[in-house]
Amino acid sequence: MSRVVVAGAGVGGLAAAVLLGSAGHSVTVLEAEDHLGGKSRRIESAGQRMDTGPSLFTFPAVWDELLRRTDAVRAGPGVDARRTAGLELERLQEVGTYYYRGQECSLPVPPGHPWHAAWERFAALHGGLGADIARLLTTGPLESASRPALAKLAGLYGPRLTTRSYLDSLPWLPEGLREIIAIHTLNAGVSPTRTPALYASMPAVMAEDGVWVPKGGIYELVEALHRLAVAAGVEIRTGEPVARIRPHSVTTQLGTYPADAVVSGLDANRLGALLSGRAPRRPRKLTCSAIGVYAVLKRELPARTPRHGVLLPDEPQELYSSLEVNREPQQTMVFANYYPAGQVYPNSSGTLALLLTAPPNGRTYSLKDPFVERELDRVTRVMGLPEPLANYFSSYEILDPGYFSEAGSAGGALYGAIRPSWMSGPFHTPAHTSPLRPWLWRVGASVHPGGGLPAVLGGAMMSTEKLLQYLARTPVQACVASMAR
Repeated sequence: MSRVVVAGAGVGGLAAAVLLGSAGHSVTVLEAEDHLGGKSRRIESAGQRMDTGPSLFTFPAVWDELLRRTDAVRAGPGVDARRTAGLELERLQEVGTYYYRGQECSLPVPPGHPWHAAWERFAALHGGLGADIARLLTTGPLESASRPALAKLAGLYGPRLTTRSYLDSLPWLPEGLREIIAIHTLNAGVSPTRTPALYASMPAVMAEDGVWVPKGGIYELVEALHRLAVAAGVEIRTGEPVARIRPHSVTTQLGTYPADAVVSGLDANRLGALLSGRAPRRPRKLTCSAIGVYAVLKRELPARTPRHGVLLPDEPQELYSSLEVNREPQQTMVFANYYPAGQVYPNSSGTLALLLTAPPNGRTYSLKDPFVERELDRVTRVMGLPEPLANYFSSYEILDPGYFSEAGSAGGALYGAIRPSWMSGPFHTPAHTSPLRPWLWRVGASVHPGGGLPAVLGGAMMSTEKLLQYLARTPVQACVASMAR
């Protein structure tokens, strides 16, 4: 049995801890905050529950694979992983309702809409790729199991390597629908010129395979991982930030933890500072940040209000260009996730999560900030509300770039530094570890930028599978290192 310390109890760190603990290793998770989940956390306002971070669950096959691997690596008898996790997923009726330049449509585009025929043609090309993408999210691209999926995708995209170049090569795709598909790349924190063509397929796959939310809210995923970790014997210590990481040890203010291996779920630059003892270096270009307004409502929104609305800017390119230079755009992309009382959450009042894409400027915002006020006015107008949106709020909480920068990346960047397009998806083998530090392994959003929860879970599986092989190969060295300490 080896001793493993996991720095950071985000989704990636918890998933790695579950697999390592299930395999019989002694695992300690160290989390700086008083809650688990990293960017995914649960807040309460006026007695109502709201969850932050990712708002939807896609590619449930990735979750199923984590449960399968947890059962497969278990060192001894134990309860079934699915039963222990206790996560119930509910499929939503649609991917979302989109607003662009006075046009409104949902995905999948319904019959009778001017874009329906083009959408059907696009969905026929891309909608059936769910299983292939799920395979790539959980299997390294150099492994033989990935080859059929890679071949299929290569045949589809050809030489058009980025999301923008691929979508622009489809002249039959209406401009508005093209921009709706392209805007999904901001889930990776960057523009469609910086993501692989694979991202163009995601809306059609989500429409075909469904988008989901756990019963009780998205934070139930973190709770499920917590239950699995506890069942695997993992020790979880919150409120204990890591101060220094050295070969085979992790130091906090409360002491030093010996480790045969260290797993980091931290931002790459923050990890570099903990390894070197120097202040974090700010990357030259950063992925986007966000301003999240989480509001409890005095009364429900109009009955026709969609549960998941997405407001595009009138000029998407202006948004992308502004984010590149760390400037507030004239208009941004807005997610409006509305949950009436008793739907998804066990709340007696409706709630609204309004998520504004923002530059990674490290700033704090209020409802009276000109940028936020302007976007709330736009939401009121575009969604046809009978009175200003803020009039519906009885209480609210704001999480902004200043909040996200406290324990994450510089400026509150959601996925750390901008990477080349081919490194923003599952077509590359991330640097889970290095020959110079074979005892250090990485998981988390800064290793697998974009792709949301499936990419983070899948990345943790790939990294931990290799770490388990490393620990199995080096039991003698690990034992000697432990005795030397």
